[in-house]
Amino acid sequence: MAEDTSNPSETGAAAQPAALADSDAPGAQTAAQEPVAMPTSQPVFMRALRWSALSTLALLVVCGAVGWWVGGSAGLIGGVLGALIAGLFLGMTVGSIAFANRFIASDIYLVLFFAIVVGGWLLKFVLFIVAALLLRDQPWLDPKILFFSLIAGVLVSLVIDALIMMKSRIPIISNAP
Repeated sequence: MAEDTSNPSETGAAAQPAALADSDAPGAQTAAQEPVAMPTSQPVFMRALRWSALSTLALLVVCGAVGWWVGGSAGLIGGVLGALIAGLFLGMTVGSIAFANRFIASDIYLVLFFAIVVGGWLLKFVLFIVAALLLRDQPWLDPKILFFSLIAGVLVSLVIDALIMMKSRIPIISNAP
């Protein structure tokens, strides 16, 4: 018998990477499986992540400029650090939810979802305490500007969350298992 040496792209069959076809890992796709559908809320979280990144960049510029104007170089550092910490924490929350949604096909989806999201919150709490202890009484940092930059970041994140949720259209009936 002759060996079939035809190229899959010539025969119209989709090329399947060997790593995916041979994998026995949960959630691995084979040629017969369809991709896992994400929850209907996933685009909302991705939009929130994009807006959060853009607002963090804007906050970096605005808080840094106001900090420089009010407190010189120590104010600049305080403004930039405050905006960066607020943006990082905002991104961690939304990012952990969007990441946890990738496991929707798993039998233990709810356990994984809450473990990832609550784990992210605990990580943020620990990081905040560590940052507060490390940045306390630093001479190169204006703590007032840092504080007000953090507050500005929290307020901006609340506005973004409210606007995105008001404009999103999520069906009442979910496709979650």
